[in-house]
This record gives sequence, structure tokens and C-alpha cells, in this order.
Amino acid sequence: MATFHSLLATFLLLLGNSKATNALFTCDQTPYPELCHPIVGPTPPITRTTIRHIRELAIQSTIDLAQSAHRLAKAIDISTLDESAKAAWPDCLELCLDTIENLNSSLPADCSHDNSQTWLSASFTNQQTCLNGFAELHSSLDFTSSPFHSTNISNAICNLLSINKAYASASASALAAGGKRKLLSGGFPKWVSARDRKLLQSSVVTADLVVAKDGTGDYETISEAVAAAAKLRNGSSRFVIHVKAGVYNEQVEITSSMKNLMIVGDGIGSTVVTGSKNVVDGSTTFRSATFAAVGSGFIARDITFENSAGPEKHQAVAVRSGSDHSVFYKCSFNGYQDTLYVHSKRQFYKNCDIYGTVDFIFGDAVVVFQSCNIYIRKPMDRQQNIVTAQGRTDPNENTGISIHDCVIDAAPDLAPVVGYFRSYLGRPWKQYSRTVVMKTNIGSLIHPAGWLEWSGSFALETLYYGEYMNTGAGSDTSHRVNWPGYHVITNDSEAGMFTVRNFLSGDSWIPATGVPFNPDL
Repeated sequence: MATFHSLLATFLLLLGNSKATNALFTCDQTPYPELCHPIVGPTPPITRTTIRHIRELAIQSTIDLAQSAHRLAKAIDISTLDESAKAAWPDCLELCLDTIENLNSSLPADCSHDNSQTWLSASFTNQQTCLNGFAELHSSLDFTSSPFHSTNISNAICNLLSINKAYASASASALAAGGKRKLLSGGFPKWVSARDRKLLQSSVVTADLVVAKDGTGDYETISEAVAAAAKLRNGSSRFVIHVKAGVYNEQVEITSSMKNLMIVGDGIGSTVVTGSKNVVDGSTTFRSATFAAVGSGFIARDITFENSAGPEKHQAVAVRSGSDHSVFYKCSFNGYQDTLYVHSKRQFYKNCDIYGTVDFIFGDAVVVFQSCNIYIRKPMDRQQNIVTAQGRTDPNENTGISIHDCVIDAAPDLAPVVGYFRSYLGRPWKQYSRTVVMKTNIGSLIHPAGWLEWSGSFALETLYYGEYMNTGAGSDTSHRVNWPGYHVITNDSEAGMFTVRNFLSGDSWIPATGVPFNPDL
């Protein structure tokens, strides 16, 4: 098969102008022009069908790269690696498999731009997460010599993000496939079925399995019930696990094969899932999560998720979600640093409580928080509190954090000493970090500057941070940072880009979950 680079160059030539005819597309417009320049030449007029075929070949070539990386990495004897690399290696293997699945999902010709750009963005995030694991544990391994880097997957996906975005602009059919979103009756989006609406709104849930610490259910642990669900369910229809009141000290993982799983507790503070894995004790941030959801269509309701490691253990995740079209409703996330890892894909949080100190809502998903309470806790001495750390690394990713109609305030432990600690809305974890806060009540604990640098001038020109019609003592923008990438949004249209309807395409999938939401400002 032709190499990805030659396919890329051919595709870029074919792409041309918005009508996909025989116009020129210069290599300087690509993220990695050096891969394109040597083989660019004139091309005859082509059809949209031809462009689609080239796009498919380009994606397939990237799949080949990822599959090759996974094969090579799986064959390596990890006992020969240093302890930090041993901890990071399994993360990269799992993330590589997810990338292969994402790329395959993006391959069909009828895949909408919204879907494909989400899955390609998640694939790019996976590569960054793999690298982060080695870096945060200070592994002595030269990452550039590992299969995950040497096969150049990151560059290939980066170029694909650019190609896919340009393809959507050139293809009227692609825009039509992803652009017509209609609201269902009752204000719910299409991607939440009528049954899921009833499950989320009903006070009595008929569960397929019941978990109870006292032995009155089918299983005594959530992990046992999840494993049983994989064997008992038929197809991929919604499967419901009811977790009765109790404290469940276990790490739970909803794998990619477990699609449309729903876990219902007995309420915040009543059903508690807790763990204490953390980076200081040798876990990667990715693997420290008490609860991890990867299978698409995951829903959680009425549960507290907790990482009890404490502030001195630094990165310690309560929940990590890479579940596409996932919903968390009436849940609580308790931790300190890195409490909620919104890792990738499309996520919606409604009527939730999130507690933390440093970067406690972080990741690279397309995510909206609506009607949530965001509580800043008391950090360690000489620490500063930061609510968000968004991880958008490429300008063509469709990712970001949108906080809409929420409350940001001090938790009970911080309230008496709030004046001793500085608190900020966010800082740029990656080059194109994107976060907006809209129509939210911001407490007086937020520093007048609002936002904090990550490291000097890093990302201050390329980030996008916005505030729109917020209220509360901490909402005054007159003394905010003056970075080029910071915006006081005054235009309804600009703010509307970050609503559930437009940013998350939520009106096409949230209604099926039954979670009430506001699609617009």
C-alpha cells in the first residue's frame, strides 16, 4: 500500500478549493509541510467521490501505522524497562487500541464531520496521554525510540485532523450529514432514547443487576456486576446496574466493549465509589482513576465518585471518562488535584458537584457542565487553586470545556481561610487550551485576574478563554488578564458556539438519556 505521506500529498492536491475542483492547495497549509513538498505536482479535475476515496485511503494508512505500533509494543518484554516505563506502557497499549477503533469509526464514507473530527481528536489526545505517562513518572526511557513515537502516529493524526476539516469544507454532503440537528419534543436531543429518559427521571429503576454490600443483591462489588453484564446482556441495548447505598472501595473500569451501560446509585453521599491510587505512589494519572468509563453511551446517576489520596499525593483521579456520548447526572466527584479527568470525546454533566484544588477539571474532551456546583477545596500550604486545565494540543481539534449556568464557590473547608489562597478559573495545560465560563455565579474567591499562566508566555496567544454574562462577586472582568487569547464575550452568537446544541451537538443525543438540559444560552 502507498505510504501515508504520499497519500496525504495526493489528497492535499486533490482537495483544492471549497468546490473540490482542480484548484491548488499548498503544502505550507499543512501541519507538516515537509511530508508534502517533495511529491506535489499538478492534478486534473476530480469528483467528490474521488476525494472521499483518497480520504479513506489516508485514514486506512494511519490505521496501519497504529496497528504496527501496537504489534511492536506488545512484543516488547516490559520486564526490561524501568519501573516508571512499566507503569506507563499498559496505558499506551490501551490508548493505541482506542485510537485504532476511533480511526476505523471515522473511515466510512457516510461518517459525519462532527463524528469523525471527535474521534480523530480523541486519537490525537491518546498519543499525548501516552507521552504524558512517561513524563510525569520521570521514566528514563527515551520515548522517541518507542514504537508509539517512531511510527509517527501523532504527525499522521495531526495531518488527518487538518485533512478532515478541509474535506468537510469542500464537501456539501459532509456538512449536511453533520449540520442538521433538530430538537425533540420536550427539549431533549436525539441521542438519548425514550427508555433512557425514563430511567434517568424515574424514582424507581428496574435494573438488570443489583449490587449491594450487605449481600442482598446479585453481587457485592461493582466490578463483579460489570464483568457479569458483559456475559449476560444481549447486543448493545441499554444495560442497567443498580448500586445500593454503601461505600465501595474498588477500582472500576467500563471498557470499550461495554457500550450503553448505566449505573444508578441511591444518591450523592449514599452510594460512594472510592479509591486512592495516585502519581506519588507510582501510578500514572491515567491509571489512578477510581472509576474509568471508556465504552460509549455510558450513563451514571446518583453516585459519589471519590479519590481519597489527599492533596499531598498530587495527581489522583476520581473519574476518568473517554466515553463518547456519556452523561453524568446528579453525581458528585470528590478529590483534590486532578479530580475529574474529562479525557476525550463528547460528555455532558448535569446537576453534579465537583470538588478539588489543582486542575481538578482537566482533559481534552468536548464537554459541557450545566447547572453544576464547582467547589474549590483547601489546598496544601503555598498551593494555588485552579479549576480547569484543558488539553487541546492541535488547533483543528473540536475539544474544549464549557461551563454553563453553574456555581463556582468555596467548599466548606476552604471558606474560613479563603483569603489565604489564590484561586483561578483555569490555566493552559496545552498549546490551544479552550475553556469558556457562561452565565455562571462566580464566588469572590476567584482572583481578579481570573486565569493563571502555565509557564511564562506559553499558549497565551493560542489559547481561547472566554467569559460571558457571569454573575457573583468574582465575575468582574475589569481586572482580568490581558492575554491575546482571553475574551470577554459580548456577542450572543460567539457565546452560542459553546452551548450544548452547538458545541456538544447534544440535542442529537442527550434526549435519549432523559437528562433535562438547556440546548441554548
